[in-house]
Amino acid sequence: MSAENMSPQPKSKKQTRKMALTIAAVLFILLGTGYAIYWFVALRHHQTTDDAYVAGNQIQIMAQISGNVTTIHVDNTDLVKQGEVLLTLDPTDAQQAFERAKTSLANSVRQTHQLIINNRQLQANIELKKTALSQAQADLTRREALGKAAVIGKEELQHARDAAASAKAELEVALQQYNSNNALVLNTPVEQHPSVLHASSQLRDAWLTLQRTKVVAPITGYISRRSVQVGSQIAVGTPLMVIVPADQIWVDANFKETQLANMRIGQPVTIISDFYGDDVEFNGTVAGLDMGTGSAFSLLPAQNATGNWIKVVQRLPVRIELDPQQVAQHPLRIGLSMDVTVNTSDKNGLVLAEKPRQGVAYQTDALTYDLTPVNHLIADIIQANSGN
Repeated sequence: MSAENMSPQPKSKKQTRKMALTIAAVLFILLGTGYAIYWFVALRHHQTTDDAYVAGNQIQIMAQISGNVTTIHVDNTDLVKQGEVLLTLDPTDAQQAFERAKTSLANSVRQTHQLIINNRQLQANIELKKTALSQAQADLTRREALGKAAVIGKEELQHARDAAASAKAELEVALQQYNSNNALVLNTPVEQHPSVLHASSQLRDAWLTLQRTKVVAPITGYISRRSVQVGSQIAVGTPLMVIVPADQIWVDANFKETQLANMRIGQPVTIISDFYGDDVEFNGTVAGLDMGTGSAFSLLPAQNATGNWIKVVQRLPVRIELDPQQVAQHPLRIGLSMDVTVNTSDKNGLVLAEKPRQGVAYQTDALTYDLTPVNHLIADIIQANSGN
């Protein structure tokens, strides 16, 4: 083959390489331009952080009375329903106090009934003293007439005067005795007498103490951090265990302060958990921004006026509400890590709530006891001891 036939080949390779580089450069420019447009249109409205964790209510279980633990009905990871018994305290002391309260109420009713009877007796005594006074005054009137006629002696007349004065004094004593006893009665029914009401209140307290020997679950949830043991002597306020409701879960996302300028309440949020991975995507909304950074609310907050301060970008907790149906389908646990992305394109929402929360955030009636049984018991004791 001649040299003339081989000379165009290097030139062709050079042109091909130049064309490939040109195409690559154009592709990179197009990709960069497309990404820039995509960032300007979409990505710049999304704020992302992986400094986010699942949070939720942790209901601390504590006894309302002191005592020895006799039985424990639950353990960690167990599901409990609202109102179920968690543990039982020794009821012996509470039962004895309850019996004493019943006896005290019966005694109070009888004493009150006696006061009412005494009132009637004292009223009868007043009538008796009035009759005696009337007789003494009549005798004195007759003797004074006889004394003027010198029929009787002065000594007998004086005795009549003394008898009338004594009868009058006895009537006054009887009246004061009645008034004193009546001050304790005042035409009040037995069941409404203060001493009976006080004894009834003490009986209710003793009954409630007896009921509280059974520690019940205030809410439905899962047991965690059980520390109480059988046989332990516990005092009022001693932490025993924790109940975590599976449906009272949210996410606390700690965004940098440079990411919060366009963040508003109600903005949509996309959440990925490390627990489930990319297969499960949670949807949420921004519920609110905390009123202080984590460092400001720490046990030893930073003192930036000491002279050796170094500026560090702070993070502010943002509370994110989750979709209850998604949480029910894919349960979360407190403390799990989450990747959070907030869409900040809609800036019409509020930065801070302007109205107080309407209604009750959380409530339970499991710790409210129906007093109907003890009220019936009180009525029976009053009826049995009032003499009716």
